[in-house]
Amino acid sequence: MKDPTEILTGVIFYSHLTSKRKEVAAFMAHNTLILMVEGQLSIETAGGKTILQKGDIMLVGKNQLATLTKIPSAEGNYETIVIVLQEDLLRTIALEEKIEVREPYTGSPFVLIPPNDFMQGYFQSVLPYVRHPDKKIRASMGMLKVREGVTLLLYAMPSLNSLLFDFSAPYKIDLKKFMLSHYHFNLPVEKFAQLTGRSLAAFKRDFKKVFDAAPRQWLLEKRLVEARHLIEKKNKKPSAIYLDLGFESLSHFSRTFKKMFGKVPSACIPAL
Repeated sequence: MKDPTEILTGVIFYSHLTSKRKEVAAFMAHNTLILMVEGQLSIETAGGKTILQKGDIMLVGKNQLATLTKIPSAEGNYETIVIVLQEDLLRTIALEEKIEVREPYTGSPFVLIPPNDFMQGYFQSVLPYVRHPDKKIRASMGMLKVREGVTLLLYAMPSLNSLLFDFSAPYKIDLKKFMLSHYHFNLPVEKFAQLTGRSLAAFKRDFKKVFDAAPRQWLLEKRLVEARHLIEKKNKKPSAIYLDLGFESLSHFSRTFKKMFGKVPSACIPAL
């Protein structure tokens, strides 16, 4: 089975790993509801680390760049249900329910939902679909389940209104601080611009002022310099770091590394 499995395209996902720790970089574009069924999930961002244990339910705010570490339980199982609360659906709910957000959300983007029978029952009703992906869930039924989840979230924590229904564009943030914290994520320049609250043209203009370089060139050089540091000073293997530094393949990493430093990454490994 592909992991994670899409139960409803782009909306409901089921992740099931057995006795295998896995670390991935991810961009969480939408508000996302997670149930930790088994094992442990570590979500690390520039702002800190959040850990989900068995039974935890968490709402993660949109536009988060994170490193996800999936850790199986002592019995060797890892299992999560992930429900993506797409903005189009949330806009529809806001219109139908006449929901208005008067104050911006200022809390943590990682909200642990207090245990309650309603949310537990909700996820129990989703489990049959995710554990039997061959039994295709109809899109209309799937979206009803998502709407139900939003309703129960607001019942449990009415204050989540301002997180779920904030449709404003990201405000303009400190570009230098953001890029130095997130350069290793494999995202197009257009996405970095969006996340810093800028148009692409404004992002390139501000980037040039801050770093005196074009974004793509700076990103490549920053990642390669960090790679060399990790290999030479931290004894990291090239195969263990290229994905974490935003390179899509080991061969591409090796070619660009050699072009910049005149030798392949493996030649930088300190002799024992």
